[in-house]
Amino acid sequence: MRYKLVIFDFDGTLADSFAWFVRTANSLAERYRFRPVEDGELDAIRALGAREVVRRLGISRWKLPLIARRMRQLKARDGHEIPLFPGVDAMLRTLAGAGVELAIVTSNARTNVCRVLGPENERLIRYWECSASLFGKAPRFRRVLRASGVRPEEALCIGDEIRDAEAARAAGVDFGVVSWGYTPPASLAAHEPAALFTSVDEIVDVVTARK
Repeated sequence: MRYKLVIFDFDGTLADSFAWFVRTANSLAERYRFRPVEDGELDAIRALGAREVVRRLGISRWKLPLIARRMRQLKARDGHEIPLFPGVDAMLRTLAGAGVELAIVTSNARTNVCRVLGPENERLIRYWECSASLFGKAPRFRRVLRASGVRPEEALCIGDEIRDAEAARAAGVDFGVVSWGYTPPASLAAHEPAALFTSVDEIVDVVTARK
């Protein structure tokens, strides 16, 4: 089997939360004094890394933890509006059944993630690193590796943002990008992902392929 451990991002990778994210972030713009995303610039914003988005919207770095905490609170309220992408349930079951260890590393709160996953999917996840800071995923990846005992070259991080790719590289693990997430795959091409997934089913094929 090619990979023994898969580390998933959550929002935009397993959960279809982009529309909720944009709507909710814009609702907080006045409170935290940053510029809302205009309809006409949505595609341009999606192509940027998180640092560039922060600069473009005029968000002070010291406000990021405050905004993130408020977003997690609102996700707790609105979790029923956020579905998993089609096929995620079957994909997680198949990987776990094949003996692949599963982890989630996310900026979201674990209670929010579990609510969207549901109890059956929650039981399939072995390692949890939630409420990570916006640029703090790499240390969380390393913690999962230490806890699992899996070597970095035997692990795959699957995500949808430039910061996911950067964190995977910093932790020494392969990165796979999904085509249905926040960031268009073309914007992640420069980060040389090990895999590009155009469907959820392809994740199983790549992870369980013989070396």
